[in-house]
Amino acid sequence: MGDPALSRRGFLAASAAAGLGMTTLSACGGDSDGGSSGTTTIEWWNISTTEPAKTVWAALARKFEAQNPKVKIKIVQMENDAYKSKMTALTASGKLPDIFHTWGGGVLKQQVDAGLVEDLTDRTKPWGDALLPVAKEPYLIDDSVYGIPFDIGMIGFWYNKALFAKAGISAPPTTWSGFLDAVRKLKSAGVTPLALAGKEKWPGMYYWAYLAMRTAGAEALEKAYADKDFTGAPFVEAGEHLKELVGLQPFQKGFLGAAYSSPTGQAAAVGNGKAAMELMGQWAPVVQADAGKGLGKDLGFFPFPAVEGGKGALTEVFGGGGGHALRRGAPQEAVDFLKFFASEATDLELVKKTGTLPVVPAAESAIADPNIKAVQEQLKKATGFQLYLDQAYAPAVGQEVNDSVAALIAGSRSPEQVAQSITKTTKEEQ
Repeated sequence: MGDPALSRRGFLAASAAAGLGMTTLSACGGDSDGGSSGTTTIEWWNISTTEPAKTVWAALARKFEAQNPKVKIKIVQMENDAYKSKMTALTASGKLPDIFHTWGGGVLKQQVDAGLVEDLTDRTKPWGDALLPVAKEPYLIDDSVYGIPFDIGMIGFWYNKALFAKAGISAPPTTWSGFLDAVRKLKSAGVTPLALAGKEKWPGMYYWAYLAMRTAGAEALEKAYADKDFTGAPFVEAGEHLKELVGLQPFQKGFLGAAYSSPTGQAAAVGNGKAAMELMGQWAPVVQADAGKGLGKDLGFFPFPAVEGGKGALTEVFGGGGGHALRRGAPQEAVDFLKFFASEATDLELVKKTGTLPVVPAAESAIADPNIKAVQEQLKKATGFQLYLDQAYAPAVGQEVNDSVAALIAGSRSPEQVAQSITKTTKEEQ
């Protein structure tokens, strides 16, 4: 999954990138008000900055406080990239928030190996054992539990049915050549085929990662990381396929400077009907409606197409979910909040109000949106699962994947150079 510790140089670079000096990091961790009331304040960091999740999560915190009068939940919410930078700097400082968002994988392992994360194996029994096994996997390290999931899902294409019909596309493509044909038809019809948040890099990584899975197979990504070698022909081929797509100029105008969830970003372009597709996770419909108008019944979903001649299967999926971890030594009140958040009642509310895919089996019946049901069905049929590369691998490697793929999309790096750069960083970090 990842390498035990970030280098001091990496820590300082990340801190500088986040605009933080080591002396300016906020103090995190639960504390008492020092008065006779004995109130404990729990700091909860998450990335739910879009509606309706932002409001729903805040209401859940207030509900927990009402049930636990001597506990105060202090919410800190940040957008994805800002959160990652801040957390890297806090990890460098050796002091994490009481409760913090995690995707699991190599990043969490690095924090665990640094002695910063609470082992939840015993503290979350038996309720933690009842959660969906596939949702818990990213947070299991050496058979110990270091995070509790609240969501699980996969990346796929979200598309505008009306724009597909305008371009004469009768059904979503199932092969890469068919996908490229669809892109050409959309362009011929005067429709922007794809929206991409080029500024944030991670959305572009999804294309290369999926193409690598389709050409080499899901297990090959794990093996390449273990062998410290991504220079094999299938990985170069993945870059060539992506280069071919980029050559069709499928993205919206100004995509290299576009953010993901801003009013002029990737999600809004699709949500406002200005682009036909985006490659994104199960949260896409909610963000499209928050950043733009949302497509309603015109929104559809299909899995990433198969690559002809590739070793990967259409049923091998790329994605992950969201979870919460605790700083080492976090108070019992923080564990109590995780239990509250992982309860059937809370999961039902998240599924109904925010489109979250359930991690509590009993909440699955609450899924009403047909597209979310489609994602759920794809997950059920999955024969392989790969966590986001920028989380599955050590942070430096994940960042190199994002940077290299972004450079390929921008036209400044070749498919061979992408494979070589990722390999070089993997050898340096392991």
